[in-house]
Amino acid sequence: MMTNKWFNILVPIFSVFTGLLSGAIIMLLFGYNPIQGYIALFQGAFGDPYFFGETIRQTTPYILTGLAIAFAFRAGLFNIGAEGQVIVGWLAAVWIGTTVDAPMYIHLPLALLVAALAGALWGFIPGLLKASLGVHEVIVTIMLNYVALYSTNAIIRNVLTESADKTDMIAPTASLASAWLENLTYFSRMHYGIFLAVIAAVVMWFIIDRTNLGFELKAVGYNRYASKYAGMSVKRNIILTMIISGAFAGLAGSMEGLGTYGNMTVSSGFSNLGFDGIAVALLGANNAIGVILAALLFGALKVGALNMPTQAGVPNELVDIIIALIIFFVASSYLIRWIILRFKGRGNK
Repeated sequence: MMTNKWFNILVPIFSVFTGLLSGAIIMLLFGYNPIQGYIALFQGAFGDPYFFGETIRQTTPYILTGLAIAFAFRAGLFNIGAEGQVIVGWLAAVWIGTTVDAPMYIHLPLALLVAALAGALWGFIPGLLKASLGVHEVIVTIMLNYVALYSTNAIIRNVLTESADKTDMIAPTASLASAWLENLTYFSRMHYGIFLAVIAAVVMWFIIDRTNLGFELKAVGYNRYASKYAGMSVKRNIILTMIISGAFAGLAGSMEGLGTYGNMTVSSGFSNLGFDGIAVALLGANNAIGVILAALLFGALKVGALNMPTQAGVPNELVDIIIALIIFFVASSYLIRWIILRFKGRGNK
């Protein structure tokens, strides 16, 4: 019988392969050359130091939003509100970055901390409602996404500026920008945030797999009634899960505010970093290392897609179709398990 460990490895690989193969078939059906299309995509993601830097820059927030979703999943919760937590974390980081005057060793950590706290607060609300009143976290987090979006727009226009559509640039002392990383990657927007994202992945792994808290969170995720019977505080663990999950997503927002852009702009729609984090977590099997690898794949697809129209004449919207297909095959894990076991059974015969 195939172990869950090997199954969790095979499903993402099979899903990515099948998604790319399906994308190639779609390209052929619409008259495009899939080989040229994928070569253009790869070159657009890794073809030179600039594209590589941009891929890592795009990967950075994906790691953190993927960790946010994965952490909640491990405790049996669906934090679809990572998008709103990204937004409030972005705003909080920029707010501190533009209004506080302090040396970098105080200013930058403070901005990161406040961003994490803002995301944690946005996660605390649905966690509290779930734990105390049984309100489903999906409903609350969807609503809070919109609250975050429109509240942030109002704060930018009426508090941080005088009716402007974007904030001032953050102070250099709050910036994650790195001159040597920019020079190394031909002046891409790669910044120090990638190191913080990897550290966050290590933190998630440590909490989940090496602490009593992580054991309790997983136990509650598997069966909250048995956990309660065993003496665990189900309500406390639900709230803690959403707080920690929100903190990861808030940090993802700070990567954009302190690293990529250095400010925040009024937006009419979502950044989709939080929603893409759902796909990253699913593809990464809710595992810290898996999330990093999945985030790198999604970062490469998003950045590389920009090269496809110019180099191969393939519309970059096709990459969104490929990503959707990959998610579909990941979500169809039971079907994939059946196919793998069926082929394995034939091999044994």
